[in-house]
Amino acid sequence: MQTTSLGYLTKQVSIAVLGVDDLWIRSLLDKNQFHDPLDEALNLGISSATWPLFGLLWPSGQCMAERMAQRPVTTERILEIGCGLGLSSLVAHRRGANITASDCHPLTHTFLDENTRLNGLPRMAYRHGLWGTAALREDGLPILTLAQDADVHGLFDLIVGSDILYERDDEGTLANFINTHAAARSEIWVIDPNRGNRAAFHRHMARLGFDLHEQRIDRVAQDGVAAYKGRMLTYTRS
Repeated sequence: MQTTSLGYLTKQVSIAVLGVDDLWIRSLLDKNQFHDPLDEALNLGISSATWPLFGLLWPSGQCMAERMAQRPVTTERILEIGCGLGLSSLVAHRRGANITASDCHPLTHTFLDENTRLNGLPRMAYRHGLWGTAALREDGLPILTLAQDADVHGLFDLIVGSDILYERDDEGTLANFINTHAAARSEIWVIDPNRGNRAAFHRHMARLGFDLHEQRIDRVAQDGVAAYKGRMLTYTRS
């Protein structure tokens, strides 16, 4: 456990990802951490309840990292959205892939830079990525804080996101965000822990011309790896 001068506690752990060397990850100590004295997160639509979620490791992120460890490294441009601690991005970055990590939390970039340093890696490309109700303050007031990082821009051949279907999205803001940054020929990977919002997302992605392949993930606990149930959603457009 480490105490920071910024008002929250962290820990540093070694994370095993199947197929690659272990990674050192600095994360928040637990989901009870909170520090937003200037309302930077609040003004980006991040409430006190959701503030710590970026800084924790999640099972879906572990599954996505394992998929990224198996992806052949080419010249393709890759974008991770809602990256949080960026475990998948770190795996790809260390393997030499051309990846950009993105999130909307004001501390994500700081944690990502620290985790690249801990693993002896050069700094990774990072952009601010925001969609849906994350762009609205919970008290209804307008967003006043400008993001510290440049917004996601350009087109990507592969876009990945783990556990990003965490809210109802009747307007299709996430699908539209993905479409804005997906190349004409592109592939989208989403790992979802059966949160119940897949059907609407499928419809919005189909409207935008993406075909779906859905694979069930049903893994039992073994060798220190936790059990996991969810779906691997692969959308392609050609």
